[in-house]
Amino acid sequence: MLPQLRRVFLPIMAGGALAAAAMLGGCAEEEAPDARVRAVIAAGEAAAEARDLSGILEHVSPAFQDENGGGRDELKQYLRGYLVTHQSVHLVTRVTSVAFPYRDYARVRLQVGTLGRETAGAAAFDLAGDVYDVALELQLEGDGWKVVRAAWAPKRRG
Repeated sequence: MLPQLRRVFLPIMAGGALAAAAMLGGCAEEEAPDARVRAVIAAGEAAAEARDLSGILEHVSPAFQDENGGGRDELKQYLRGYLVTHQSVHLVTRVTSVAFPYRDYARVRLQVGTLGRETAGAAAFDLAGDVYDVALELQLEGDGWKVVRAAWAPKRRG
């Protein structure tokens, strides 16, 4: 579970920072739910690239669970370890679908590409990169969307 979370969940949650910026801009109230959910993903991506753990976690529900039953506290520990061991984080995300089975519940499918540089002995070629298919579920909590579930798998090549 640690290797999966270290490589995958960081990029997923990274998208949270742009959403916060959009909401601070005052236009969040008029935005469609689809746009607000996409903004959370973008904000989490920005927070991850900034290596901002609290910025990532602000978009994670206290009720969060991953596909293996891990909760928010476990996620926090894994993310902390990832940020300590990677001096830089670069992500590419592509949202492939956003669906609303309920007014206050969203299902998001996306692809996340990660590229990170290990801290120890970081040379020009000490890079690690992966691509994942990710499924997120977000719930409207108060005024904002929070990630309550996450599942991912390495993208099949070919």
